[in-house]
Amino acid sequence: MRHSIWEVVLSLTVPDSLLEQAQHGPVDDVDFVVCIRDSLPYAWSVVEDLADELGRTGNPSVQSRSVPPDERSWGQLFRLVSSDAMRGVVQRHFGVRLAFQNCCRVGLFRLDAEAEYQEFISPRAQILNQNPLLLNC
Repeated sequence: MRHSIWEVVLSLTVPDSLLEQAQHGPVDDVDFVVCIRDSLPYAWSVVEDLADELGRTGNPSVQSRSVPPDERSWGQLFRLVSSDAMRGVVQRHFGVRLAFQNCCRVGLFRLDAEAEYQEFISPRAQILNQNPLLLNC
């Protein structure tokens, strides 16, 4: 398989078939989800585990405070949450709203959990989430 410029720019391993799809029109969400899942396995597992927990508990939101185990995992998480395209397709796939605070705190919210989402993305919550041990996160 040849490597495309997209692999470098997005840090995704883009199959030739997906690249061709993108060159000729819209990209199917299912195909993009597979690309994200396969390219960013750590980040995908964080979101998938949270989605499972959200489904099991019935809570309006769930959050992960797990510190990624290595630099590669940090990078995967940051790439997923910082890309509007990736975050959007993941939200549609799981039927949730995804939010992020630095120091690796990922939150998943039911679509009707507006108050919880607004609190999570507030300046107050960001300040309270700071951890001196994770100064360079």
